[in-house]
Amino acid sequence: MVRVLSLGTLAMLCSAVVGKEINMMGVAHSEKYISGAKHAEIMKIKMEHWDFEVASGAMNSELYPELGYTKCIDGFAAAIPGDFNNTFRCRNMDLYHFRSHASLGSAVQGQASSSWGWTSPDGREFVAVGQFDGTAFVEVSSEGKMIYLGRLPTWDALGARWREIRVVKGLLVVGSEAWGHGIQLFDLTKLLTLDPANPTTFTQADLASHWGVISQGNASEPWDKLPVGRTHNVVVNEELGYAMAVGSVGGNVTTRVRENMPCNGGLIFLDISDPSNMRSTGCAAADFYVHDAQCVVYRGPDKRYQGRDICYGYNEDTVTIFDVTGDKKIGNQTTIIARVSYEGAEYIHQGVVLDLQNQEYLILDDEFDEVRGVVGAATNKLPTTHIFDIRDLENPKYTGFYQGKVRTIDHNQYVYDGFAYQSNYGAGFHIYDIRSIPSDPTGKSVYEAAFFDIFPEDDEAPGGGAVVFAGTWSSYAGFKSGFIYVNTIERGSFILKATDKSPAKAPVCNADNCLRAFRANHIPGRLEESQEFCAGYLARQRGVQDVTKTYAKNACTRTIGLAAQVSSACACLPTATIPV
Repeated sequence: MVRVLSLGTLAMLCSAVVGKEINMMGVAHSEKYISGAKHAEIMKIKMEHWDFEVASGAMNSELYPELGYTKCIDGFAAAIPGDFNNTFRCRNMDLYHFRSHASLGSAVQGQASSSWGWTSPDGREFVAVGQFDGTAFVEVSSEGKMIYLGRLPTWDALGARWREIRVVKGLLVVGSEAWGHGIQLFDLTKLLTLDPANPTTFTQADLASHWGVISQGNASEPWDKLPVGRTHNVVVNEELGYAMAVGSVGGNVTTRVRENMPCNGGLIFLDISDPSNMRSTGCAAADFYVHDAQCVVYRGPDKRYQGRDICYGYNEDTVTIFDVTGDKKIGNQTTIIARVSYEGAEYIHQGVVLDLQNQEYLILDDEFDEVRGVVGAATNKLPTTHIFDIRDLENPKYTGFYQGKVRTIDHNQYVYDGFAYQSNYGAGFHIYDIRSIPSDPTGKSVYEAAFFDIFPEDDEAPGGGAVVFAGTWSSYAGFKSGFIYVNTIERGSFILKATDKSPAKAPVCNADNCLRAFRANHIPGRLEESQEFCAGYLARQRGVQDVTKTYAKNACTRTIGLAAQVSSACACLPTATIPV
């Protein structure tokens, strides 16, 4: 593959010609992606922040008390009234239960990661929770309570801050960035008879099988095992019942190396049809490193690919669409349908198609555009979800984007019945109504249907949040009960439930004395002073004692109460421009 132009150079040359999408067919990934330098930069920033949180005590999950049902009232769920760190901003969503990582069996301070849910044949709902030192198992009761059942320890001796989890056909698939970990395959029906009064710690002998650390007997085949037993992610095709390791690189315990890898960190296919004998049949290496993917049976308007096994790959600087049907998963071969990028792409991280039964559009998150972006939509530091029209699989088109309301980094998102469920680090868990995208693919008609901010520590930061890798990593919203599981890096596990999914109502702004005092255009600097005050006032659940401005105390005297009238006036002020 010839390395010709960097993505940034190509973006400047092409974006004015073809719109915001950039056709990457026949164009190499730039060196910073091929070498892994871009990913290494992101991981370094994450690990430095997490080290800081460990040193400061923020990762000590024992500090976070168990929390019970708390209704979202007037924009806040006060699980412990008066305690800012246990009062959560919210809308249309209630808290049902919170448990710390320590209470779910982890012996390590925080540093949790992925999660996934499983519904048993008789309708019981379970979650596998990725933690530094293994995978915890909880059952979600009919009342929305988490019942700790036990855990599957990590295969390696060290543990890892990256543990990825998926479920397919009742089998748990666990991969990790830890050196020498491999892929664990676990039969989830083992959970059905566990006694929560005596949580079970499984052993590696309880696995259905394990793969990736030692040769499976075909050492000459590049997909015979993982380079050093690590993989950044695992992917499954739920309908066809197979799994994949993606982002599997070399190196040692502390370094990650992408050179001389037979499968280049691409798709490594795992046959799990016999759970006792998980094995790899081949890999797709030609597009190099795959960070995440969604693999599905294609159902959509492109008749050329009806019924084909299609993988939508999120490959750092491209969206790459693969055809991996049947024998294309045997041996080292790659069939690429399309490769596309877009203006402002920094790190194309993860995405999902809107409708599995009619695959016309996909949405994706870029994990680094809010951090480093200098062009494109995310330069305002708001979490930005990008939209692609994939009705022609060979010619995807960038059509638009939508954004969150407070600054943060977007991470993992999944779609159920026309709603996107997003874990957006410090901004918490958000639900977006994306049903309008087929009729308005610009994203302008998408609205936030509900949210719950699980990380109140940064709520008073400029722009409503900090652009750092803290807060929620993952979530699972696939339960019929409506309960939503949210995993956080520092604290532990939340169970939430949406009460409504209607758009937020615009504030009713009456030109009364209170609002006039806040705006007071005849007083130099008054509006800016009010905007600064309101940014902090609205970020927390406030009382009368928090109204510190004399002009507010004098002018806001209606019978609804001082605090309520100040909140109303603050909501009616124009939004201040926050420096980038």
